[in-house]
Amino acid sequence: MSNIFIAIFAYLIDRIFGEFRFIKHPVIIIGEMITFFEDRFYKNSVLRGLLLVLFMLVGIGLFSTILCESLNYLPLFLNIALSSLIASMFIAHKMLYDSVKDILTTKNKKQAISMLVSRNTEQMNESDIYKAAIETYAENLSDGVIAPLFYLLLFGLPGIIIYKAINTMDSMVGYRNKRYEKYGKVAAILDDVANYIPSRLTAVLIMLLSKQKNIFAFYKDGKKHDSPNAGHPITAMALSIGVKLGGDTYYFGELKKKPFFGVERENITQDDVRNALNLGKISYKNFTKR
Repeated sequence: MSNIFIAIFAYLIDRIFGEFRFIKHPVIIIGEMITFFEDRFYKNSVLRGLLLVLFMLVGIGLFSTILCESLNYLPLFLNIALSSLIASMFIAHKMLYDSVKDILTTKNKKQAISMLVSRNTEQMNESDIYKAAIETYAENLSDGVIAPLFYLLLFGLPGIIIYKAINTMDSMVGYRNKRYEKYGKVAAILDDVANYIPSRLTAVLIMLLSKQKNIFAFYKDGKKHDSPNAGHPITAMALSIGVKLGGDTYYFGELKKKPFFGVERENITQDDVRNALNLGKISYKNFTKR
């Protein structure tokens, strides 16, 4: 029961205050641990990548368990308050929301979107920029909000901290390139496993919030994505706001053939970004005018 209160309070703290810039963010510390291991033990092999994962899981697991046990000595209300504060640092809804919202008002939209996505932005038109913003918002609703809350509810503080370590490992070494193809393989697979349920849960929640009749309609297109998880919330968002996301995209100077997600129009506008950000407040009247 306490995990439920901690999850609610942690989410509210993040939504109100966002990141606490006066302290070092714990995800940065996790990243430094990953870099520490890589600087000393890197070899582009699956075994070294497995050792990285074990190093992180054991280290973060021990730390988070000791932290949780230490908090248990405090009075219940203080335990919940501090646990909520700590857990909020591993949720990124406000930062995600504000970053995507800024795309609408900034003068240099290409530079702003380049901070959020890895695709080439030089040749993007406004529709491409807004599409990328919606896609990253939908995908990161799972990684940055729903998945952390999911593991917090199931396993308390150790759950959300260990999940974030897994997610950070994937974001740092889980690439299919010359340096990380083998080294990052275990981390990438583990991240896929950890996000399997949360990504689909995120998609269902998006469909529910937008009052879609078939809440599982996202699966048909969602499974076409290269990632076993990312396509589901992206497709759910496309269906919910009435646009078509995905399509061929340039990454690192090379054109990548990608499927489409959704069935409506391809031209994406500022209103579509606003509708994605204000999910659950989309009126049927506005939707039917499209």
